Amino acid sequence: MTAALLQVVEAEVEFTAMRAQGAGGQNVNKVSSAVHLRFDVGASSLPEDVKERLLCLRDTRITQDGVVVIKAQQYRSQEQNRADALARLNALVQSVAQPPRTRRATKPTYGSRQRRLETKTQRGETKALRGKVRD
Repeated sequence: MTAALLQVVEAEVEFTAMRAQGAGGQNVNKVSSAVHLRFDVGASSLPEDVKERLLCLRDTRITQDGVVVIKAQQYRSQEQNRADALARLNALVQSVAQPPRTRRATKPTYGSRQRRLETKTQRGETKALRGKVRD
């Protein structure tokens, strides 16, 4: 599995159907169209580094037990909501699939150091003028 094509296996995902919230029509109280998706990160077949980065995310959809919970109720049909929830889960996994680039420390350039010192000198001169007037 390459990082660009990392996908969640649908067999590892648990779907639960429920009634959608919000306003509806005559059909709203009869049809369970909303979908709850539950995905256990620890028990999944994702690579270990991806699991670690996924669990380190500060996301409200990830519980303390390491389970991703996504509720999809945008569409009227259950199949579309299932596909939407799965797409959102795959997007979440894709966001951590690529490891972050390591930061390399760099030195400021000679010109930037000179400009910094010049502005410090100008600032000091401005502040020196604010003192009491001497005779």
